[in-house]
Amino acid sequence: MTKEKLFEAVKDLPETFELEDLFERLVLIKRIEEGLRQADNGETLTESEARAYLGRWLPGAGVAAA
Repeated sequence: MTKEKLFEAVKDLPETFELEDLFERLVLIKRIEEGLRQADNGETLTESEARAYLGRWLPGAGVAAA
């Protein structure tokens, strides 16, 4: 994360906020950046791979392999 992105995240918050709100926003930005990096590097799953992966974690939740 860059200082610019940090400053932008703070600028977008309301005048008064909880520190947890800032932390949540920074974690979200970090996760988005990591996902974009993974996509750029081809570290993604096909839909069927994702369904199989989620099916292990969410049995009975309607997520089945296609």
